Amino acid sequence: MSAFANIFKIPELRRRLLFTLAMIAVYRLGIFVTVPGVDRQVMVKIVNQDGATGFLGMLNVFSGGALENLSIFALNIMPYVSASIILSLMSIVYKPLEEMRKEGEAGQRKINQYTRYLTIGIALLQGFFVARQLEGMNGQQVGDVVLNPGWGFRILAVMALMTGTAFLMWLGEQITERGLGNGISVLIFAGIIANVPGALRNTNELVKNDTITPIQLLMIAGIALAITALIVFFERAQRHIPIQYAKRVVGRKLYGGNQSSLPLKPNMSGVVPPIFASSVLTFPSMLSNMNIGWVNTMAQQLQPGTWGYNAVFLLLTVFFAFFYTAIMFQPVDVADNLRRQSAFIPGVRPGKATADYLDDLVSKLTVGGALYLGIVCIVPTLLQSEWGVPFYLGGTSLIIVVGVALDLSQAIESHLITHHYDGLLGDGPRIRGRRG
Repeated sequence: MSAFANIFKIPELRRRLLFTLAMIAVYRLGIFVTVPGVDRQVMVKIVNQDGATGFLGMLNVFSGGALENLSIFALNIMPYVSASIILSLMSIVYKPLEEMRKEGEAGQRKINQYTRYLTIGIALLQGFFVARQLEGMNGQQVGDVVLNPGWGFRILAVMALMTGTAFLMWLGEQITERGLGNGISVLIFAGIIANVPGALRNTNELVKNDTITPIQLLMIAGIALAITALIVFFERAQRHIPIQYAKRVVGRKLYGGNQSSLPLKPNMSGVVPPIFASSVLTFPSMLSNMNIGWVNTMAQQLQPGTWGYNAVFLLLTVFFAFFYTAIMFQPVDVADNLRRQSAFIPGVRPGKATADYLDDLVSKLTVGGALYLGIVCIVPTLLQSEWGVPFYLGGTSLIIVVGVALDLSQAIESHLITHHYDGLLGDGPRIRGRRG
């Protein structure tokens, strides 16, 4: 507790922490600002009928309850995440963006601006699909979601959802600049964590009603802890490749000869593969109200929680893990940088041999990382759908929560150590986030 008390003894850290908490409070208040022209109570009943493993239930978890409240934040920050991923991929295959990325801070500012524009475009498109889907929910026994369907409602809903996403994007940037850590990740983290109290309350009711026995509850807690430990292990794991710098003589002085290491992670792609896979699998459900035969059939086959959905999700996650890693890590560029710095890997010739060695090593590491992502994302879903276990955080959600928690802990600990305080664990091992 003394380590946590030290947080408030550092003015800068205290300001950043309080600012982050204030922005999260603003975000949570916005969850209850409803899109005009809808009945929120009807939507709550529909989401509850869908369950935690259904399409709507899954989106509701990611949005922190914004979907069931039909909030202006119902799209959450996912359009921004999609735009960032798309531009990251395009910067590899599109030369002007690649050159812009190499310009340093000025180029990154331009890319950030393009990301904002693309976010607005994606939010408009997704907002239209959401409005159409809400209209398609009318006529159910629980009542009508949309009070006055038509183009008037669609335009109003699209503008409200787009504005909510734009505000969240600004909010995330403010947290990044004036708060702790990556603001976008913090908002996603806050949205997911907001569902935990309700999940614990529901679990308590199941225990009181003897639906779950104490032994089963302990088993669920053990599984949750085991999955969390697996995530922490893989997110912090690194393979250190030794790097040797050649000695050189400048005048009468000898330089170089130092040793360092190149850290390689088994999961370089982070949480991007499951997010990509989820986005691909949500398209059939979003288009199901357009009465296209093959789309409706596909949407039925790919309902969250079914074996078809789980199998396709696993395959897409593994594919995107290899695909995104191949784009983000360029062995040829790394080998060229080492050669320019007069550095080499002991036992490996510089140049092409080094690039081939790194490519082979990264491919082997990615096998483990891809399998880890697939297992962590599928196991909670199977527990929910097949065995009825109330595991309320899905695998993707759990990876985000643990990863962001590690990053926030590392940011706080860095401030504490800089000001000559012990870290959060006292004299114990230092907390390491996903990047260090």
